[in-house]
Amino acid sequence: MALTRLNTNAYGTSLNLASNVTGTLPAANGGSGRTAVTGNVLQVQQQVITATTSTSSTSFTDTGFSIAITPSSSSNKILCVVNLQSVAKDSGINSGMSVRIVRTSTDIGKTTNHMYEGWTVGGYTTLSLVYLDSPSTTSATTYKATFKNRESNGVMFNAYSGDTSTFTLYEVAG
Repeated sequence: MALTRLNTNAYGTSLNLASNVTGTLPAANGGSGRTAVTGNVLQVQQQVITATTSTSSTSFTDTGFSIAITPSSSSNKILCVVNLQSVAKDSGINSGMSVRIVRTSTDIGKTTNHMYEGWTVGGYTTLSLVYLDSPSTTSATTYKATFKNRESNGVMFNAYSGDTSTFTLYEVAG
């Protein structure tokens, strides 16, 4: 059985892996902390909802998703990913869902016409909303997802029993 030795090339010469990396290596790799190469994911926060969540309001209301994250550098970004499963509506063809991502009290990403026309009652779909935010802070920052009905009929997610919707935040080195 052949053995592979790390930190050497095919000729047995030692390689200095750290010389090809900018930023600080993670502590587990001999570095000093969380600062990393631009684009690396530094932390992940996730919230899960399994209950059916609905609204008939035409004003934005909470989905139940709310996460606080503290960036380690003001130059880092936060990748926000909302994934709503088995999105459905109560009745009526002219009904649809609007979803937005909010940082503190500022709208940062939104969709306004999900399943507006062409979806009948009993049909399910998935809604994903992704936004890369630059909060420019090292203070704890709260992100949440809100939703509303575009018309007069109710809309919901996790309408099919057993589905799981998620809200995930990734801190990305800037």
